[in-house]
Amino acid sequence: MSGDDQAAAPSAAAPRRADGGDLGAWRGVWVFVELERGRVHPVSWELLGEGRKLADHLGVPLSGVVMGPDDPATAQACAEAFRHGADAVHVVRDAVLAHYRTDPYTRALTELVERNKPEILLLGATTLGRDLAGAVATTLRTGLTADCTELRIDDETRSLAATRPTFGGTLLCTIHTLEYRPQMATVRPRVMAMPKRDPQRTGRLVEERVALAEDDVITKILSYIPDADADKAQLAYADVVVAGGRGLGKPENFRLVRELAELLGGDYGGSRPVAQAGWVSADRQIGQTGKTIRPKLYIAAGISGAIQHRVGVEGSDVIVAINSDPNAPIMDFATYAVIGDALQILPALTEALRERLGRRVAA
Repeated sequence: MSGDDQAAAPSAAAPRRADGGDLGAWRGVWVFVELERGRVHPVSWELLGEGRKLADHLGVPLSGVVMGPDDPATAQACAEAFRHGADAVHVVRDAVLAHYRTDPYTRALTELVERNKPEILLLGATTLGRDLAGAVATTLRTGLTADCTELRIDDETRSLAATRPTFGGTLLCTIHTLEYRPQMATVRPRVMAMPKRDPQRTGRLVEERVALAEDDVITKILSYIPDADADKAQLAYADVVVAGGRGLGKPENFRLVRELAELLGGDYGGSRPVAQAGWVSADRQIGQTGKTIRPKLYIAAGISGAIQHRVGVEGSDVIVAINSDPNAPIMDFATYAVIGDALQILPALTEALRERLGRRVAA
């Protein structure tokens, strides 16, 4: 692997793997559809949207990969993959895959990749996806770029240019896997836009067979304890998000952020420094090392907007930055910049909105 400035120029002869394999034999873009307990993680559809762009640029088909038991949820996941842009879906139906476990899923996905030879394989950077991607990349002995914020095709090398923050989020690095296939990348939820769903779209369903036996799997599922917070509002999928940073001065002032978020029917979060200081819980941290969000409206109060934060919020439709420093980095990418003390502006904004909403209700 190499950065953009080190990418090797293509030679006249067809590129070959270090083990002697012909890279030209690898063709197509694959997206792993994360199906767990009957539900598909939305990041799978986001990746199909991005995979569609990559496949069209390369002039190759886009395929989804679905693994699970032979039940209606697996069939529905296949149908939805077509509706979100897949030309084909490779499906493995096996009772051993009813619950996610690293060994059988790695074995199945590895065998499918070796059999079909896709040149690009994308997975969501979820707890499941990160575990599976690392295991598959290690088994296939290929490159994996994690937590990408941008994916594109390099026209000179026909390689996947995968961009991700590095050095603690202070720099963006573009990585190419030039010598090995497949080229693998993971992308966090909400980094890519959700594609438009076409309910009439269909494609080619490929029934794959993989020899799996329960007796060969060491890990056993004894019981399932659901997350107590599973039904609560998910920050990454909120339409309105209000967040605070160190500019709020002290944790007691964070109530101003929560009050505005509640009034707007949204959710709230904070920057990395306030999460590390314990002002908000870690699951409400926004940015490269926290949640990536794509709300219709994002209000940032007292947040400087360094690159670690920017990569987590720049997909927002509208960004309103409230900061007393006119030269804060967030002012460079905010839709609207409000220069002033957040401790004065937040309560004034909340009160003004409360009065306006009250008048609408009265009318």
